[in-house]
Amino acid sequence: MHRVTNLRLKPIRTSDTYVVRHPVLRNGLPIESCVFDRDDDSNTLHLGAYMGEKLVGVLTLLPNKANVQLRGMAVLHEMQKKGIGYQLILEAENRIKNMRISLLWLNARLLAVPFYERFGYQKQGEMFNLYHGGNHYKMTKKLCV
Repeated sequence: MHRVTNLRLKPIRTSDTYVVRHPVLRNGLPIESCVFDRDDDSNTLHLGAYMGEKLVGVLTLLPNKANVQLRGMAVLHEMQKKGIGYQLILEAENRIKNMRISLLWLNARLLAVPFYERFGYQKQGEMFNLYHGGNHYKMTKKLCV
């Protein structure tokens, strides 16, 4: 796998995530479908991956007292398989460890399950269907803090 080395990761605004969420996660749906519950909560963190000035990847972290949900992870189609998702996951996990929270969970699309399994995430329960995204598995990872 080719690794992108000139990637910058930084917090972004909710509306910035739509540039990547829409074509990757909500293709063919109205832009309003990119708005997720808790997107604008004060403790929600949106991370963006930039190559130069172009936003190429995003993810959202929704912290609670006991755990953090990772949501809306997406990398532009033409930029996938270059290590951008991996770098986003590492940055997210480091930020979660700094929050002193050890459990990270997400709902992974069927196609993304092998990606998350490579990084130590484990399927929990049975497959289920989400309205906008098709079949998913809940996956979790225990982080050392």
